[in-house]
Amino acid sequence: MPPFMRLSSRLLTGLAFVTSLGLAQGNAAAQGDPALDFVRQARQLNNQGKFDDALALYEKAENLSPNLYEIHAGMGVTLDLKGQYEEARKHLARAIELASAQQKDGALRSMAMSYAFERKGREAEKYASQAYDNRLATNDFNGAAEVANELARILIESDDLDGAARWYAKGHTTALRQTALTDSAKDLWEFRWLHAEARIAARRGKPAEAQAKVAAAKGVIDHGRIPDQARFLPYLTGYVAFYGKDYKGALEAFQKADQRDPFILSLIAQSYEHLGDKAQATEYWHKVLAFNQHNPTGAFSRPLAVQRLK
Repeated sequence: MPPFMRLSSRLLTGLAFVTSLGLAQGNAAAQGDPALDFVRQARQLNNQGKFDDALALYEKAENLSPNLYEIHAGMGVTLDLKGQYEEARKHLARAIELASAQQKDGALRSMAMSYAFERKGREAEKYASQAYDNRLATNDFNGAAEVANELARILIESDDLDGAARWYAKGHTTALRQTALTDSAKDLWEFRWLHAEARIAARRGKPAEAQAKVAAAKGVIDHGRIPDQARFLPYLTGYVAFYGKDYKGALEAFQKADQRDPFILSLIAQSYEHLGDKAQATEYWHKVLAFNQHNPTGAFSRPLAVQRLK
């Protein structure tokens, strides 16, 4: 789901916490653990794309405190970014076991994201749905809705369109369960819902329906209550054009979208490929690899870039 794609700074923050897996918070009992110094250094190296160096520090930390949540959570992220998914999941599973109640949802979502790197949406659902249920149990309807949208986004890019539609609908209805929703919050969730419907219609080969949903999404923006969301329209129009095989139109739209989003960069690269411009495509695949994100945008783009540049 952005989840779906970066639909608000708040949602982006929510996704970013999946990458850090609560490392900044940590277990209260572990705050004085010297292993955490290695963890902090490893995280910095990971952000720089120095994955082997990061893993070496995580291993030093593990030798000091083998049962520290932050170590296994961080190692899982780094191994996913390296493309070593099975090994990553061993550590992410251990992180789930070690997680405090506060860390549990982040650990579950990180495991779901690990499967997103291989576009295994059904496997991701097993973990993300638990995080959704946990949020719902505490009446955190907004948080549960964001988890639902994040999972839906994994499913749509895993080609499970029915599953994506089901979870986007669940996210929308869950969000509306919040009491005293402001008009701007209502518009935000309506925009997200229309954004999702447009992308699903495009993927199903229904261009007229997709365009109608795009127009409706623009109409919500025109209310003027969520002006910060207008910057996500180029991604949507580009996505619909791309799956309608209008690659020139897609490219024009994507170039107006967020150039710091590796998923958008990957769509630009693919558009150039369809247009026969291998040099430009290669340039954009290299740009994708400059981002080291353990979230949907990274999960969908990084493995493709690695594959294309082999």
